[in-house]
Amino acid sequence: MFAKHTVYKHDNYNMLTVEVQGKTLVVREISDQWGETCHRFISRPEMMDWAEKRFLPEDFPDGEDGLRNALEKLKSI
Repeated sequence: MFAKHTVYKHDNYNMLTVEVQGKTLVVREISDQWGETCHRFISRPEMMDWAEKRFLPEDFPDGEDGLRNALEKLKSI
């Protein structure tokens, strides 16, 4: 059984989840524009580096606060 964490969920079509599969972190990014994209990381620093480069405040309905909350949730996984 894998631990699944929801990082954010704006609606049924825009969300980010992380599954912890042993030492592997599987990030599923679902958007109404691009569908589902899956990313696999072998370390938390690698995942955080990707997230910090991938997301901008304008990607979140509540801007800078939303980005900060998402990054904090990712750090806590």
